[in-house]
This record gives sequence, C-alpha cells and structure tokens, in this order.
Amino acid sequence: MFRVLLLHKDFPGQFRPLALSLLADPRVEVRGLGQREEWRLPGLTPQLYRDMPAVAAGTHPYLVSAADHVIRGQCALRDAVGMAQQGYRPDLIIGHCGFGDTLYLKDLWPDVPLVGYFEFYYHSRGADVGFDPLFPVTLDDLARVRTLNVVNLLGLEAADLGVCPTEWQRSLHPAAFRDRLQVMHEGIDTDLACPGPVPAFALPDGTVITQGDEVVTYVARDLEPYRGFHVFMRALPEILRRRPRARVVVAGGDGVSYGPPPAGGGTWREHLMAEVGPALESSRVHFLGPLDHGRFLDLMRLSSAHVYLTYPFVLSWSMLEAMACGVLLVASDTPPVAEVVRDGVNGLLFPFFDTGMLVSRVVEALDRGPALAPLRQKARETVRARFDARTQAVPAWRQALARFGCPAPAGT
Repeated sequence: MFRVLLLHKDFPGQFRPLALSLLADPRVEVRGLGQREEWRLPGLTPQLYRDMPAVAAGTHPYLVSAADHVIRGQCALRDAVGMAQQGYRPDLIIGHCGFGDTLYLKDLWPDVPLVGYFEFYYHSRGADVGFDPLFPVTLDDLARVRTLNVVNLLGLEAADLGVCPTEWQRSLHPAAFRDRLQVMHEGIDTDLACPGPVPAFALPDGTVITQGDEVVTYVARDLEPYRGFHVFMRALPEILRRRPRARVVVAGGDGVSYGPPPAGGGTWREHLMAEVGPALESSRVHFLGPLDHGRFLDLMRLSSAHVYLTYPFVLSWSMLEAMACGVLLVASDTPPVAEVVRDGVNGLLFPFFDTGMLVSRVVEALDRGPALAPLRQKARETVRARFDARTQAVPAWRQALARFGCPAPAGT
C-alpha cells in the first residue's frame, strides 16, 4: 500500500480533485492534516490541528504572517510526530507550501519526497502590490512584502517537486527555483460546471429571473478591490442607463480576502454604494451575498454577460467555472486572465481601470449576444482542453507523482 500524506490549511483546498482520485485507488492510502476542513471527502476525515496558538502580541509587523505560518508548521509537525509514534510513515507528502503546513516535515521524514503547491510568490513591484493607485505603496510596504516570502523560500528549498497552477504564477518565482516548478492546475469539474437549462432563479427581493432575461453578473469570494469590485461598481450607472432592461446580480461576501478594508470602517460595498448609489436604479441591482456552489453555477448559466476582474494575482476558480458553463465573459486584461482568455476568441477583454471600456464591452456583449455565441462555446472548450480535472489536471498530477512511486491510474 502506497501511503500519501496530504496537507492544506483549509483541507483539502486545491487538492480536492487529486484526493478524490487517490481515494478511489485501492493501491493508495491517503491521510490528511489541516487546520480546518473546507470540503468533506468521502472516505477521508483529516486530522485537524488542536490548540493552535495565536501570533503573540508585539510581533514585528513584517513577521506577523511568517509567525502564523511557523505556528501552523509546528502544529503540523506535532501531529505528524504523533502519527509517527504510532508507526506511520508516508511514502509521499503533498502539501500547500504557502501557509506553513509543510515547513518542518522534512526534519521528521528527511527521505520522504515532498511535492509542494506554490500558489504565489510576492513581489513589491510588477504584480499585485502597487498595481492599484487606490493603495499607494510606501518603502515600509515594500519591506513587509519582501518578508512575506520567507515561508515560500523555505518551502522551495525543501520541496522535491514544486507545482504552480499557471505559467504566470510560476514566472513570479525566483529563476533559481523555476526548474523544479511544474505547471499543473488543480482542475475544474467541467461535467458539473456546464451549460444547461436553469429553473427560475429567485432573487432576495422576490424578483425571479429566467433564461432569456438580460442579466449581468459579477461574483467574488468577497467584494473588494483585488477583484475589481470598485471598477465594476463605477461602471454600473452607465451600463444600466444604456441597457434599460438589464438586471445586475452581484454575489460575494462583505469581508476582505486579500486586500485591506476601506479606511474609516464599513465594507467596500457600503463605500461604493455611497459613491455611486445615487446614480443607480437600485431596483435593478441585486446583492446576493455568498452563494452555494450549485446556485453559483445556475447563475452562470443564466448570465448574459459575466464580468470578472482581478489584480495581477491568483486566478479565481470562479472564472474558469463560469467559462465552463459557457458564459460570455467580459474580463480585465491582466496577466492571470490573459493566459487563458483571448480577446474576441473566448471572451472580451478590457484594461482593468478603464470603466468606459468596461461599459462598452458589456453593452457589446448584450447587444450582440447571439452573434457572440462562438465565444461562449470557445470559452467552454478552453477550460475543457486545459483545465478539466478528470481528463487533464488529475492525469497530469498522477503522472508527476508516479516518479516518486505513487501508482499511476490503471490504463496509463
């Protein structure tokens, strides 16, 4: 029996498709470690870290993130030691290296291969930091951002193989380490995320939308500038003026996943509504809050035009799933998007900060909807050909793991 130890702070995180494949293989035994369980996997209950201490008050501001990751790594090591004392030794360790979980496992099991997932290497220039004039960057910020890579660098040094989900994310890592980094996305379930009929979709105010209605959608984990929420909101008054039949449906939480909260308190939605709300026909703008996955997919199937923006940062699963549903995508021309979307081929692109161009592209999508059907089809084809979990991503992962002795799936 080949033993795989899988680690992720929010278990199983990006490893869900791979974990399902490994769990279905009778030749493989999978154990999991993490801080919390984000998705329930049939046949696998991860061991969760107990009594994880908080970062001590007074920790140097540059080191708060690193200290949190070190604490998490120490918890993972403690639990792994307990497993080892009961006779457990993995044949392969797979883990996300950005949160500290894998930091010290090579000290316990130095001869066990470690495959690390490297999601993002921070830069003080040329990526997310300093991209948005809304957030001026100080020298203090640049020093703090440089320090964020402490855990990434320790992970790169320890890993026998590193994995990045996209070419652009790989390119951010230091040249000295890129030879050991392989591009493999975790995969999208395009059998689940697919076009199809949708029953009537009820909105919070009782409005019901159906296929054929003119619906502009925007979705993010949280409604914040990292995902261009401010740019989107500033374009809405003109979109609604030019499309009197359109409804705008926005899904996402009111917290912040990546950037800072607005100065002065409150949420970004409150701040943007205070700015543009008086110019909006608010009865046509619907905020749904966070959506469960099934409702999200139905919303994408109903969407006449789906707007996606991101800083130069990690690419959202939601964009790929929307494309897999055959959405007509209107997206920011930033590096993670441009690696997947070609303007006029499988979507429509616009410069991130150009609200006028965003308005024009949404209006074009709504005006020319039937004529742009080939873009919808090509969007789905793109995701199926490059990111489908079953036919592309998981086979690539299994092939990469085979070099460390993990059994390859039958028939490969």
